[in-house]
Amino acid sequence: MTILWLDTETRSRVDLVSRGAYNYAKSPTTEILCLSYAFDDEDVQTWTPTTPFPKKLYDYFGGDGQIRVHNAAFDRLIIWYVICPDFGVPEPALERFYCTAAQARANCAPGSLEDVGRFAGVGMKKDHRGAALVRALSIPQADGTFREDAALMREMIEYCEQDVRAMRAFSKAMRDLTDDELLDYHVNERINDRGVRLDRPLAQAAVRYAAAEQDEIETRFRELTGLPSVRSPRMREWVLERVGPQAKAMMMVWKDGEQKASIDKTVRANLLAMENPDEVPPEVAEVVQCADDLWASSVAKFERASALSDDQDSRVRGAFVFAGGSATGRASSYGLQVHNFPRKCAKEPELVRQALVRGHQIVPQFGKRVTDVLKSMLRPALIPAEGKSFAVFDYAQIEARVTPWLSMQGEETLDVFRQGRDIYVAVAARMFNVDEAAVTDEQRQLGKVAVLACGFGGGVGAFSAMGRVYGVHMPEHEARRTVDLWRRANPWAVPFWSDLEFAYISAIRCPGEVFTAGRVQYMMQGEHLWYALPSGRVLCYPYARIEEDGVGYAKASWKPAADAKEWPRARLWKGLACENIVQATANDILRHALRALDAADIEVVLHVHDEIVAEVDTEKSEELAAAMRAVMVTPPAWAEGLPLGASGKVLSRYGKA
Repeated sequence: MTILWLDTETRSRVDLVSRGAYNYAKSPTTEILCLSYAFDDEDVQTWTPTTPFPKKLYDYFGGDGQIRVHNAAFDRLIIWYVICPDFGVPEPALERFYCTAAQARANCAPGSLEDVGRFAGVGMKKDHRGAALVRALSIPQADGTFREDAALMREMIEYCEQDVRAMRAFSKAMRDLTDDELLDYHVNERINDRGVRLDRPLAQAAVRYAAAEQDEIETRFRELTGLPSVRSPRMREWVLERVGPQAKAMMMVWKDGEQKASIDKTVRANLLAMENPDEVPPEVAEVVQCADDLWASSVAKFERASALSDDQDSRVRGAFVFAGGSATGRASSYGLQVHNFPRKCAKEPELVRQALVRGHQIVPQFGKRVTDVLKSMLRPALIPAEGKSFAVFDYAQIEARVTPWLSMQGEETLDVFRQGRDIYVAVAARMFNVDEAAVTDEQRQLGKVAVLACGFGGGVGAFSAMGRVYGVHMPEHEARRTVDLWRRANPWAVPFWSDLEFAYISAIRCPGEVFTAGRVQYMMQGEHLWYALPSGRVLCYPYARIEEDGVGYAKASWKPAADAKEWPRARLWKGLACENIVQATANDILRHALRALDAADIEVVLHVHDEIVAEVDTEKSEELAAAMRAVMVTPPAWAEGLPLGASGKVLSRYGKA
């Protein structure tokens, strides 16, 4: 099969960063500067609009061969909305596009073309020349005109051609996307193309409360730290004094030949991503979040959504990054950032919306702080099209089901789900040695916290952190006793974690051999520790090796500082291994459902963690919602014996089902 490799360079009066790829590509001011391309292993060539469109390229666009592009969505939109209409070129179908950034992420490498080389150890120094060329030629000058410079244009063509060569080289060196992965990528892109409608008047009204929200953030920061402001130079030291050793190491960067602590954007993102209360205590995470909130508050989210929404239909497109989650392949989100939306929703969103749009007082009627009210309206700001409703369904306790199923030892737990019993009650009954009918509300709550906290090797710290979320507070010795009770009530858990640890360590020590733990297999091949899921999908821990403090690997999601000497490394332990395979398997369940819903023409507009949101005709909403649930609870062939459940409802605004 012939493969076409290509890259484009463009210019426009639309700001790509703020307005997004869809608005950028659709703008009549957007023009193509050059298109660099190569067929298979042929030399890279470049077409510019000053010459006729190449016949071979024209014929290929009208054919059926594969088109490989890095961050393919952008170039696909440029081809569809600029090149095809402006130059009379046939429009290639979505299914012909193959994204090499998605391929990199599916192989647990960074999606950035620049970072792939740094990640692989080719060189840690960033090349900023491409960005400089874009600023010079692709962005309007102060007077609104574009710079015309033949020498810089020749340099841009050389840069574009080199990107094609680099993309082709690393793509051919990596494992290809499987047929299923490529199909899932195309499903993801159809969801991106469909987009979701924004209540723009609501979003714009929320922006007007920006000053009040920022004051709230500063106040909360002062309450937690006693420092005068998030911008205080003492803030970094305050965090450093309270985090664990791994987090401390993550905060250290080299600057001017000296190692110093940092709390910059990358460090903050890495600290918040740890989700380990022993390393980053909840109050420290909140302080770090305050710093992020000041620059990326709910107001900023409303501003971002407004800017990204289409001027014609108010839909925000391109929100989902396929395989954006490191080590699991879960989707992440970009721009709209729906994965970071607070779970809390306003109880009466229509009333809150009315108050916001009319500029009425929203505190204390709808919340204690402006921040809380605005956060509670982020989800309800997404609405279906006229005549449509949202069918919102969430997989029920998916991780609590997948974990014992993967272990192949948890049939007693799986029977609870098969029989429709309450898992939190069942676990509490086993923990406290009472009949399920005798379980008290307090015991059920302890069972719930234990199920949520302990499944991935969580100890006292994890239980206490989860307990705070659900209002369960107890001394350390009682928390330890509760964790021990959960482990005794789930005798499959500890052996499974140990089996995982034995399997991945053995695989590293015996390259080429396969080691099995439950339904998962590990194998060390080259420098990477691979693991195969029951679905057949494979993921890896790149550049894994046994180090002084255990197994270490390069983590794609941890971005190095500009002056870093090597890519940051993370530690693999049995709890993390369990969490990764469970979340990856849950994602395979979600992908299977999205594929089936796509085939059934049920129009999914959002998928967030274990939740799916479809836009359905209001008149047929109950019927279509039932069909959607039926798809979600039907396990794929490879998941035989895994009991699935899903609950949800039909809504007029996005919210908690």
